Amino acid sequence: MRSAEIREAAAALLGAHRSGTPIPPLSTTYPGATIADAYRIQQEQVRSWTEAGDEVRGHKIGLVSAAIRRQMGVHEPDYGLLTASMFHPEHLPVPARRFIQPRIEPEIAFVLDAPLRGPGVTVGDARRAVRHLLPALEIVDSRIRDWKISIVDTIADNASSGAAILGGTPIDPADVDLRSASCALLKNGTIAETGTGAAVLGTPFNALAWLANAVGALGVTLEAGQVVLSGSITRTVAIAPGDRVTADFPGIGRVTAVLAGEDPP
Repeated sequence: MRSAEIREAAAALLGAHRSGTPIPPLSTTYPGATIADAYRIQQEQVRSWTEAGDEVRGHKIGLVSAAIRRQMGVHEPDYGLLTASMFHPEHLPVPARRFIQPRIEPEIAFVLDAPLRGPGVTVGDARRAVRHLLPALEIVDSRIRDWKISIVDTIADNASSGAAILGGTPIDPADVDLRSASCALLKNGTIAETGTGAAVLGTPFNALAWLANAVGALGVTLEAGQVVLSGSITRTVAIAPGDRVTADFPGIGRVTAVLAGEDPP
């Protein structure tokens, strides 16, 4: 894609954020777009947000489980940036008007104690770089109409990012086996999905190492203090205003998100 088309595509996505009206798939509008083009579109949006005063606070990994890739019709993970405005306190209502077609998923969040920069980051390196982990919920959203996304569409759309809600009790990663860690996702008190950490590329630590190497190829470092959402343990679940969703990780903790119809007072 030409630079003008990159800017045009980013502007269309930014417009969808503002208006709440989704756009047609970019992969249809720009049929020759590549994954590299999609990341350039993503970066153009992040640049716009940071110039407006938002701040990058971490990264998110998407499409890590086989179930999610089948659900979305794609075949490889992707990643996006997390900005300060995307984080919401647990239990406080998250305004539904910030989303177009939201879904939610349970994840393990890593808080880094040391920087990670690929290439060459191993799973052991990733483990040693983690200060603590937290149970998390990610609200994913798509600015692409009807979630008709290819890998190009979701990458360009900042990996379909929406919001992050973190649990409040830090866990030492040495105290839990994330590969076998289980999770139940409850929507309005009823179990909607279950899964284990093995769904996330075998273990969420594999996802963290993958991310460090993927962004390292672009000269990007995962910095100490940043949050990394490692990817969904279950399939995503659609949510609507009034829904209350809890991710229950036995031995790790619980985290709850509430989707409100308007900004809380």
